[in-house]
Amino acid sequence: MKIIIIGAGPGGYETAAEAASRGIETILISDGPLGGTCLNEGCIPTKALCAIDAPDQERKQAVIEQLRAGISQLMRNKLITLVEGRAKLLSPRSVEAAGSVYEADAIIIATGSVSASLPIPGAELTIDSAAMLNLSNVPRRLCVIGGGVIGLEFASVYRKFGSEVTVLEFCPGILPRFDTDLAKRLKASLVKRGISIETSARVTAIAPGKVLWTKADKEYETEADCILMAVGRRPNLASLNLDDLGITHGPRGIAVDANMQTNVPGIYAIGDITGGMMLAHVASAHGRRALNHICGTPDGIDFSIVPAAVFTVPEVACVGKTEEECEGMEILTGKANYRANGKAVASGEADGWCKVVAEKASGRILGAHIMGAHASDIIHEAAVLIALGATVSQAGDIIHAHPTLSEVLLAAIRSC
Repeated sequence: MKIIIIGAGPGGYETAAEAASRGIETILISDGPLGGTCLNEGCIPTKALCAIDAPDQERKQAVIEQLRAGISQLMRNKLITLVEGRAKLLSPRSVEAAGSVYEADAIIIATGSVSASLPIPGAELTIDSAAMLNLSNVPRRLCVIGGGVIGLEFASVYRKFGSEVTVLEFCPGILPRFDTDLAKRLKASLVKRGISIETSARVTAIAPGKVLWTKADKEYETEADCILMAVGRRPNLASLNLDDLGITHGPRGIAVDANMQTNVPGIYAIGDITGGMMLAHVASAHGRRALNHICGTPDGIDFSIVPAAVFTVPEVACVGKTEEECEGMEILTGKANYRANGKAVASGEADGWCKVVAEKASGRILGAHIMGAHASDIIHEAAVLIALGATVSQAGDIIHAHPTLSEVLLAAIRSC
């Protein structure tokens, strides 16, 4: 068996490595550096900046190159052929790239996404997240358009670096898809740290050194030395030749079924290109599902249980259902504060909170939402509990080490 994978981000290269481990010959085609957006322009460099107190391009680049070298080593497998170039689909079994035509039994499209922008006058005066990561100076005044994950992470990082930061978000609250309580608490915490956040703000135009916006029928302007456009991402559909092959797609991405297969048998799409949850770990899980389908191997991957994290200060993380998504259900909610946790207080990280949502009749845990130090690590215990169908009674009986931050989750579970 032979497969072609288009795109070398987490979904692409991890699937290639897994396919090779199963003895499948794999052709990995990429028109950019190994690791894709996540490693080179997203998750990793952003976290590298989060870990320091001033922009350090040399350290950031060293981190990227170290991890890229690791991926390169992983791809040095006799069953993997790495092709550098832009891919064009020719048929359900063939792809053209770098002047050659490659054929396979199945094709997996994993070309990711690109930054989106508002169609407003002066949008060209803004920079995107990739350009933001390459700034060597700290702007005195930073305006961030968008109060989602990307916008808030940069707002938090550059506030720590010393910038005066203003965030403009169109929706009534920040992090629109997150639990409302969690988003409100994070907003209060960020404002306390000196970040100005305006919600229900509609940006109408960009002019040199300022952003024009309206709220409640009133017009405002925010002066800024740097303007970050962080209004999300859109699927990278360019040059794939989807229409000629009749592959169903739209502005939100390529349509796929539960096995990540498109309407054209033998062609799969994974990750951001499908327009769902644009997270690196989702792309990797998509790739595993697609590969399993190609191999005829069933799996138990549950795409309704996906942890998500935002690396602001403090961090936030969630998994499972929000309280709003449980509307119409009888539920239990349990809450706990970091300030009541010994480890949090002792380490000076008492700004935090946790909420657990459970079904009232069965006690089964449905969701967990955390704001505070190491939220991105703690959330995975909740993910395991939800995946295994644990109840608050069962989870509440699990002994946790003391003093640890994970006791915050235990306290929230026990308060349901």
